[in-house]
Formats: sequence, structure tokens, C-alpha cells
Amino acid sequence: MPGLLRGVARTAVVAGTATAVSNRVSRRQAGRWAQQEPQHVGYAEPVAPPPPPPPPPAGMSMEQKLDQLQQLATLKEQGVLTEQEFAAQKARILGG
Repeated sequence: MPGLLRGVARTAVVAGTATAVSNRVSRRQAGRWAQQEPQHVGYAEPVAPPPPPPPPPAGMSMEQKLDQLQQLATLKEQGVLTEQEFAAQKARILGG
């Protein structure tokens, strides 16, 4: 029985050492690969703004104007339109 226990303990030590060495090698390789990657990783390409909506027809109803304003507000909330673009389109829709 003591020989069996000693064999199990030796196997556990060897397995633990192998795991520790393997983890260290993996970390070292990951560090080297990270240094070799280009530095621009993580930057997003600039996105062109969407084309402005067509000018409203001359006889738009108030309901149509409100619908367009709601669509513009949604685009502004999503970050598609800036505050200045929103204000310009709003003025165009309202005729001011």
C-alpha cells in the first residue's frame, strides 16, 4: 500500500509540474505574438455619414413632418446624426 501511495503522489507531482510548465510556455508565446501584432488593432474605420434625406414635398402634412422628425431623432440617438445635422434637418422640415 505505501508503494501505491508513493506512485500516486509522484504522478500528481509530475502532472502538476507539466501543467505549470505548459501554462508558462503558453503565456510567453501569447506575449510574443501580442508584440508582433500591428498597433492599430482595435481602431474602427471611420464610417461615412448617410446621405441627407430628400427635401420634403411642398404640401407635407403636419403628421408627415412629425414622422420625419421622429426618424431624425432616432438617428440622432443612435449617433448617426450630430446635433448640428439634426438641427439643420429639423429646420428644413419645419420650413425655417
